[in-house]
Amino acid sequence: MKDKKSKQKIKKLKILMLNYEFPPLGGGAGNATYYLLKEFAKNKELEIDLITSSTDKERIEKFSENITIYFLDINKKGNLHYQSQKDLLKYSWKAYKLAKKLKKEKNYNLCHAFFGIPCGYIAMKLKMPYMVSLRGSDVPFYNKRFYWLDKFIFKRISKKVWKNSKATITNSAGLKELAINSSPKQEISVITNGIDTNEFKPLKNKKNNTQIKLISTGRLIERKGYQYLIPALKGLDVKLQLIGDGNLTKELKEMAKDLDVEFLGKKEHKELPKFLQRADIFILPSLNEGMSNSILEAMSCGLPIITTDTGGSKELIKGNGYIIKKSDSESIRQAIEQYLKNPKTIKIQGNKSRKITESNNWEKIAQDYIMRYNTL
Repeated sequence: MKDKKSKQKIKKLKILMLNYEFPPLGGGAGNATYYLLKEFAKNKELEIDLITSSTDKERIEKFSENITIYFLDINKKGNLHYQSQKDLLKYSWKAYKLAKKLKKEKNYNLCHAFFGIPCGYIAMKLKMPYMVSLRGSDVPFYNKRFYWLDKFIFKRISKKVWKNSKATITNSAGLKELAINSSPKQEISVITNGIDTNEFKPLKNKKNNTQIKLISTGRLIERKGYQYLIPALKGLDVKLQLIGDGNLTKELKEMAKDLDVEFLGKKEHKELPKFLQRADIFILPSLNEGMSNSILEAMSCGLPIITTDTGGSKELIKGNGYIIKKSDSESIRQAIEQYLKNPKTIKIQGNKSRKITESNNWEKIAQDYIMRYNTL
């Protein structure tokens, strides 16, 4: 009864949302925001304005009757999956100016910032109630290319941003542990990524491949660990498809020149199901992850998983795949050989993957966030 009354106190919630990524720009955080907005569009008690980055010009679009997206021109160049410091600085300055203006006009109840830096920092500077969703590289010492910045600058700023937030949320228990290392007294909760189980689903009457087909979707960068995957394939009767691009593309192609590896490049997100559905095993040998959308999408398509003992990835393996060591080609090879020795486990573990994701859909995740909005 108490919960019912508390919901009635706020007839409409006005939310300002900040995320410098939104499809086609960015990766997992952008996709997560897109799917959350799809669910939020169904709830007319929510009115949401998202400030994000454009791949071309500045514009305003209606996502739905109750959701508006403000795209800022950051003069984006190059890889859409990678945001440079210059990109982030441009977004931060423009987003702060627009957010201040909208704040005066809209009288928001709350700001929901994806990424502690820069979006959480912007929210803090707006001097309004805010919550932060930590995604991975915004947590100090998650990404080694930011090590010195984390050590001397970002750790201190992050602690302040988290401390002043109404709620700090990570997308996995592993990422929560890493964040607590930087701020042991910080209260942090977990709301995982979700999955659209209607869009990502197993293929009916799937035909068996003549050889086991491995697949991976992710940026071709050092952190994803593909430089350890390709050498593991030598001498094995398997095919590998890699979907994505990045600064290691040329090097990886050179490593794979005598192997059955197909580089498919970047694909639209809506195209991914048809590739996943026709594969046998999904593999992601990352050196670091939060809660991988790529793994969830593969699981929802009924694939067993080979992944590393890192972040939220290992939390998804419950009899539906193998955990391998990081930076270890031999460990990858041994996991693949398990399927070559006993191909029947592919279907058994794939069915387990699908069952796990059925209780992890975006509708449930969106409701978790709405409950949090109401309590704040």
